[in-house]
Amino acid sequence: MPPNLTGYYRFVSQENMDNYLRALDINVVLRKLVCLLKPDKEIIHTGNHMVIRTITSLRDYVMDFDLGVQFEEDLGPVDGRKCQTTVSWEGDQLVCEQLGEKRNRGWRHWLEGDQLHLRMTAEDEVCVQVFQKVK
Repeated sequence: MPPNLTGYYRFVSQENMDNYLRALDINVVLRKLVCLLKPDKEIIHTGNHMVIRTITSLRDYVMDFDLGVQFEEDLGPVDGRKCQTTVSWEGDQLVCEQLGEKRNRGWRHWLEGDQLHLRMTAEDEVCVQVFQKVK
C-alpha cells in the first residue's frame, strides 16, 4: 500500500534547478529568480484524490487531481505550456508523466523518513529537491 503523503513540508535543498529550467526554455532572468526561491509543499492526500500546493513568496502553484486519471494541466505559471498529465503510484513513489512539447517531462515524489524528495525531469535534465516534514 502506498504511503499517505499528507503534510506540510519545508524546503531543505535543491540541485540542478537552473539547467532544468533551461531545458524548459525559461528565460535567464526568471531562471535566476526561481533558483533563489525556497518553496514549501503542502500535500492533501485523501484516497485516490490529491492536492499538491507549491508555495513561494512569488506565486503558489496548485495541482488538484485524481490518481490514474489523465487531465489537461495548465503550466502557464511555470513555462506557458499545457500538457496531458497523469499521476499514479509506482511502488512507494508518486509518479507524474507530463505529455506535451517537452520530452521526458515529469516528476516523482517519495518519502525517506520525514523528508519528501522530488525528482523533476525535462529533456535530459534532472532537478532534485528535498523538503522536511513539519506537520
